[in-house]
Amino acid sequence: MSTKILPDSDTQQDVRPDLSHGDGDHERFAHYVKKQKITESAVTGTPVIALCGKVWVPNRDPKKYPVCPECKEIYEGMKAGGEGDKGGE
Repeated sequence: MSTKILPDSDTQQDVRPDLSHGDGDHERFAHYVKKQKITESAVTGTPVIALCGKVWVPNRDPKKYPVCPECKEIYEGMKAGGEGDKGGE
């Protein structure tokens, strides 16, 4: 029987990506994502990416939260540029 010594826990690296933005503010907002991606996420459980860059699996009612100011600014810029102009949200 052989016993191996594992490296010290402080030398191991966490290889999981950090998907948070640090301060948790992104958790307090409703974000802009294409409706098709929301539907796809609901079926497959895959994460979506908001205009502001937040990555998550939607599971809350966005109507209960204020709109993310960063997403809103990007969306308004897209409308002004002629891209994605749908006459509203």
